Amino acid sequence: MKQQSFERRHAQEWQAFTVTLEALEANRAEPESSAAFPAAYRRLCQQLALAQARGYSSHLVDRLQTLAMRGHQQFYRHRGHPAADFLGFLLAGLPQLVRREWRSVLLASLLFYGSLLGMGGLVLAFPDLVHSVLPAEQIGEMERLYDPEARRLGRFAERGSLDDWAMFGFYVMNNIGIAFQTFASGLLLGAGTIFYLLFNGLTIGAVAGHLTAIGYHEPFWSFVIGHGAFELTAITLAGAAGLKLGAGLLRPGQLPRLESLRLAAAIAVRLVGGATLLLLVAAFVEAFWSSMTYTSASVKYAVGGLLWLLVALYFGQAGRRRHAPE
Repeated sequence: MKQQSFERRHAQEWQAFTVTLEALEANRAEPESSAAFPAAYRRLCQQLALAQARGYSSHLVDRLQTLAMRGHQQFYRHRGHPAADFLGFLLAGLPQLVRREWRSVLLASLLFYGSLLGMGGLVLAFPDLVHSVLPAEQIGEMERLYDPEARRLGRFAERGSLDDWAMFGFYVMNNIGIAFQTFASGLLLGAGTIFYLLFNGLTIGAVAGHLTAIGYHEPFWSFVIGHGAFELTAITLAGAAGLKLGAGLLRPGQLPRLESLRLAAAIAVRLVGGATLLLLVAAFVEAFWSSMTYTSASVKYAVGGLLWLLVALYFGQAGRRRHAPE
């Protein structure tokens, strides 16, 4: 079925659903409409799945997705539980959302990982290039952080005496700050998000290339491989959220620009929520596992590889289910 026919067929139903939804949100819905709401909500979810499966325009999919999210909140407002809602988002909602927004996630990944790998390769080939990206003081600090003789890896000199829980708190604040910066700068028509994705990618790539070139590859890579599965993925999700905001401003379609931004933000905020959860896990792994030196590098590589595989399986397979054909 063509999109225009699909929209004409269900337009009145969506309008009626919107009216009922607004009444429920204002606590003034009639008993009859409240009783019919669950069935209408399930039909809307089926129609959203069809629109996604048939590749209809992002404008239509975003509109139905926003209605579905608002409907979900009303459907479970009285019968749901915050813990159950959180668990549902964690086990199914987040990976489903990432798969639906694969274009934004792919673009963010290309910008971030492309700049990271490109700069890393250039620094390996031309070692002096690192000085064009990082100041000498930061290069020296990185070398101290990943010195093979260090008692604990990844500990800045001024924080070397902090315990693991204090470092966990530092990592949380630092990483979430970077993610929020990457996300919020998407309001600059997406240009800010692109800048921070490239900036972080170039910086990490320069550090990785330099430490590998001077022979510190084992402490560095064994340190980052474990928490990197969560931290780097979170950066790309925050970037995808920022790009979503930028697209909402740049390509509003037939909607007013503010309405388009509102629809984009409803999706982007959930992506950032997922990024925050990943960063909490990353901070825990970084503080309590990555910094250890009494575990061999081969064990860390094995654990890190397993964590990357689990992250890939989570976003690729979690929350998959069959949808009704119509």
